[in-house]
Amino acid sequence: MRITHLTRASLTALLALAALLLGTALPAAAAPRAAAAGPDLVFTTSQATATPGSTVNVTMTFTNNQDTDVWFVYQSIQPTWPTTQRPDLKYSFDSCTAQGVTCSGTGGTSLSVNYAVPVPPGAQRSVDIALTIAPDSGCNGYIGFYSYLYYEYNGGQSSKDGVVSTPETRIVCAPAGS
Repeated sequence: MRITHLTRASLTALLALAALLLGTALPAAAAPRAAAAGPDLVFTTSQATATPGSTVNVTMTFTNNQDTDVWFVYQSIQPTWPTTQRPDLKYSFDSCTAQGVTCSGTGGTSLSVNYAVPVPPGAQRSVDIALTIAPDSGCNGYIGFYSYLYYEYNGGQSSKDGVVSTPETRIVCAPAGS
């Protein structure tokens, strides 16, 4: 039996339709899971107010909200502009501790943080920082910081960055006569 052009075209159309239906169904089944909800970087402080000579513990937590391992992370922490306008506020980052994290700049007023990689999807890295208020610091001001975060994922093919603000700490002095 001889195959006609009409039969050949029908067979081709049927195969194309099957490929189209299978092609649209497979990516949905193989689609990567959605990234976790929530921010990439979160800051908490041990107290909202402090007195000269005290220490405020700052904890920052980086979460890999991507579908693939994070292969490079860089973070810096600097004082906000209003904080820099109060030279009487004296403070320093006296320690920066965490497993798998390298900090540079302790003893100063800004830090750089590098995380050990890879950071698997959904994994977190927390860093504890001691912010010490100098005994001769001024009062009635706020100390605040912002953090620039940059990281690469998806085998280095994708990156994300942004600025995150820390909670401010108010420096108060004990009332006169206490």
